Amino acid sequence: MKLTKEMLDKVRDIEGFPIGKDEDIIELSDPPYYTACPNPFINEFIEKYGKPYVEEKDDYNCEPYTADVSEGKNDPIYNAHSYHTKVPHKAIMRYILHYTKPGDIVFDGFCGTGMTGVAAQMCGNPDPEFKLKVEKEFEKEGKKVEWGARRAILGDLSPAATFIAYNYNTPVDVEEFKKEAERILKEVEKECGWMYETIHTLDGVPQYDITGNVIKGKINYTVWSDVFICPSCSNEIVFWDAAVDKDDGKVLDEFKCPHCGAKLTKTSLERAWRTVYDKAIGETIKQAKQVPVLINYTVGKQRYKKKPDKFDLELIQKIEEMDIPYLYPTDAIPKGDKTGEPIRIGITHVHHFYTKRNLYVLSALYERINNIVNLNRRNFYWLISAVTEGGSRLNRERPKGLPSKLSGTLYVSSMIHEVNIIDFIDRKIAKRILINKDAGINLGKVKITTQSCNNFDNINSNSIDYIFTDPPFGDNLMYSELNFLWEAWLRVFTNNKTEAVINKIQKKGLHEYQELMEKAFSEMYRILKPGRWMTVVFHNSKNAVWNAIQEAILKAGFVIANVRTLDKKQGSFNQVTTTNAVKQDLIISAYKPKEGFIKRFLKEAGTEEGVWDFIRQHLEKLPVVIETNGKLDIIPERQEYLLYDSMIAFHIQKGATIPMSAAEFYEGLKKRFIERDGMYFLPDQAAIYDTKRLKLELNEQLAFVIQDEKTAIQWLKFKLLNKPMTYQEIQPMFLEELKQLRYEKLPELLDLLQENFLQDEAGRWYVPDANKQADLEKLREKRLLKEFEEYKNVPGRLKVFRTEAIRAGFKNCWKNKDYETIVKIGEKLPENVLQEDQTLLMYYDNAVTRLGG
Repeated sequence: MKLTKEMLDKVRDIEGFPIGKDEDIIELSDPPYYTACPNPFINEFIEKYGKPYVEEKDDYNCEPYTADVSEGKNDPIYNAHSYHTKVPHKAIMRYILHYTKPGDIVFDGFCGTGMTGVAAQMCGNPDPEFKLKVEKEFEKEGKKVEWGARRAILGDLSPAATFIAYNYNTPVDVEEFKKEAERILKEVEKECGWMYETIHTLDGVPQYDITGNVIKGKINYTVWSDVFICPSCSNEIVFWDAAVDKDDGKVLDEFKCPHCGAKLTKTSLERAWRTVYDKAIGETIKQAKQVPVLINYTVGKQRYKKKPDKFDLELIQKIEEMDIPYLYPTDAIPKGDKTGEPIRIGITHVHHFYTKRNLYVLSALYERINNIVNLNRRNFYWLISAVTEGGSRLNRERPKGLPSKLSGTLYVSSMIHEVNIIDFIDRKIAKRILINKDAGINLGKVKITTQSCNNFDNINSNSIDYIFTDPPFGDNLMYSELNFLWEAWLRVFTNNKTEAVINKIQKKGLHEYQELMEKAFSEMYRILKPGRWMTVVFHNSKNAVWNAIQEAILKAGFVIANVRTLDKKQGSFNQVTTTNAVKQDLIISAYKPKEGFIKRFLKEAGTEEGVWDFIRQHLEKLPVVIETNGKLDIIPERQEYLLYDSMIAFHIQKGATIPMSAAEFYEGLKKRFIERDGMYFLPDQAAIYDTKRLKLELNEQLAFVIQDEKTAIQWLKFKLLNKPMTYQEIQPMFLEELKQLRYEKLPELLDLLQENFLQDEAGRWYVPDANKQADLEKLREKRLLKEFEEYKNVPGRLKVFRTEAIRAGFKNCWKNKDYETIVKIGEKLPENVLQEDQTLLMYYDNAVTRLGG
């Protein structure tokens, strides 16, 4: 099947259409399986293999996947090609096996290297050890694994990402590929192998063979070092010689000038520079000076190290003076949040990221691949992309540790590890063969598209069975900048207009990021079948970004059922009991409500029946039992305060008024649903929980952090639920967990107890029953609203305040459709408070929307 310019014209207006010549986009594509632009063949794929959604006949029923997932990153498939973030495909397989059946269609709109596609296909051909492991895990949960390949639709804004994903998800004729790749590499080695030769020396003395010829070794790698100027004597200092302790493998913080003995630090030095004429761009350029300082080479099977000698320096100079007779990318590096460092030291164009000899070898390989006629060139372009970073100046020499690129940036170190790129390519040939050898990768099971996740007009509504995605997370990674080197060799670039990042150069802040993510999740909501699940992997570093992503998911229409956090040290997931889950990997399980429920809710919106209809539906979707280390976990989403929060959020996102107070909600919850260990269940769920509870103890090790009034009350309820305590018993524990936010006007512990709990005759505080709790809640709400009224008259920003009073006031204003007051008070709050508190942000954002902002 061909991709034509006429077809490109039909998808050219879809957001995320890449930057590049039409002929390069067509050349890179392999239709209908993969296109380096929006894929016009996706709906044909869905119509052929998908199962139409008919709600009346739909019997899908599944609770969120909550089992521990721990998969290492040493799998040969995972490591075949580098990328900024990747979820191991074996971890994704568990989610796909849980949520789908063989033949179902899985979607990932931020696919990166396409691990979701690999996982979907490998469900039909797992390795025996993994298969046994998963079957035991599922059996423990009382489930049976349905093995069998799933189909996948993968999308990403980046042409580099979708190209790598294509190679991971497309079969290759192993023998044919190996034969052609080795032929090409042999030609390149014949032409360029001499560039990696060095004279074998021992103690600086050249070694000769029995015929009197000098012995030459093959260079494995060369270390290059920055050169600085001593501020005391103005002599040049080679950083490697002066600052690196070779015996301990450490870079010294303080070192001496080898010429004058002055004590120096790296920050006290100025760089030495070199000025050369760059024929490739026709300009004289100024770059930070670097010199070779160490050569690691092999003679026979023995490795040696040496300081570069006259032969080595003359060889490097000879290569520098040569013209490269082949094409290579010379694109200027765009200004960005992560490109400032290389530009600052004179690396301003793509070819500057390579030493001359590595650039020569890459371009020689590139030329030969471009001349392939009867084979799939994309499999061979993969070799270029696989060595683009590791063969560049981004590869750091680390005196203690393996050389590597510093992830998440285009940082060029003061010590560079220049690999023998011919050997590097040879190793990548072997890894390419391993990608899908015996992995069950089949042409046609995956469709790959290059476009923005904000616009999937080429996918029908209600057609996807499950979504697993790992979206961009704020300002951590600037994908379009980091992928520029790869894309320069592919000749097709990311159109970053809709790239969901926080980036100063692109003029995108937290607000723009949240809007872009909301559009993306709205599209995912549209294409997902009702009643189905979306799993979002989120690498959290800031509360504001975490709240933005949650708000985006909720505003799109999803309901969040479960959030778990990955404990990297323990390799397991724990429940999230606070919104401040910073610097952790989070797994968000969200579902799309059924259409019948949405229609019914909109009719009942603002009524008590609407509340309980939502709670019934929500309880159906929550996990019933979570077991960790032989004990049952408390499921926070089933506790009254989070059920209340979920109900509030759903009503606000749908523009509905909230028909009851927290006290009334708690009272009604107690009457209508079954309570166990502070959690609420439907009758059939309670029976399942009771059966497990008879066999297992409750794991009470929930990690609460007391930061504000809300978390303080949650902590106290948890502590007092089963064991009444005196003030004297509670206070030391309370103070130990207290990490009060500086702006929070937190009531004294005794006031918190008096407002929310009751005291028995022995002076012990306990959790009141539903009726008395409702009375306390009503009195407390009056006090909170009174305090909120005072905030209206405070001039300027609020510096110290009771967050619970703001929440109560916002809720009351929403009920009265007083959106102006919500916005007015919201603007008085410190910006970080509004961004980092999910409830306040939700009220504020929706109030702004209601006012037409």
